[in-house]
Amino acid sequence: MMLVKLSFSFLITIALLAAAASHAQDVTRAQAARLLASDDAQERRGGASRLGEIGTMPDVPLLLRELHDPDQDARDEAQQAIWRIWSRSGNPEVDKLYETGVQQMGAGDLDDAIATFTRIIKMKPDFAEGWNKRATLYFLAGDMHKSLADCDEVMKRNPYHFGALSGYGMIYMQLDQPATALTYFERALAVNPNLESTRQTIELLKTLLIQRRKDTI
Repeated sequence: MMLVKLSFSFLITIALLAAAASHAQDVTRAQAARLLASDDAQERRGGASRLGEIGTMPDVPLLLRELHDPDQDARDEAQQAIWRIWSRSGNPEVDKLYETGVQQMGAGDLDDAIATFTRIIKMKPDFAEGWNKRATLYFLAGDMHKSLADCDEVMKRNPYHFGALSGYGMIYMQLDQPATALTYFERALAVNPNLESTRQTIELLKTLLIQRRKDTI
């Protein structure tokens, strides 16, 4: 009897989850955007998550505001949604190449990944994330000047790209320009206050700059 009760309860739970998933898929972009203004944190999380699935670049400003939500989970959903939207070019062929490039990056195949993202950039030069990924690859390859140039291209197309802003900071740290690095890290944190590693780096850079000033006295 206990087994029957447990099985029945399990089936009810599965049915409820399936119904919730089906309902979420019915939520339109406009409805998801409106959920971000809800007083209910769960609804804000759901709205952000749905925009991550179907949102487009015009939805990003709403999600950027959501990065300041008092609810941690809502902030996390918003951040993930932003990256998902940024990673969609709107061109199926480019998106397929993008996935290939990301896999190459993950495998450490820097040269192949650079070639893939260079191809993406040629196919769709207005796709900011293509430039951002190549900037990351150039950084990993040790070519700071090419990485900087690609970061510039990202910012022309997406001025709120907190990833690229953090990228500038990392590049200028490698170039031993901590004051400039600090400026970019602070700009990244202003856009996305959830970048804890960036926050920690800012404090370290402030300490370093104070020490350098003392050493020059």
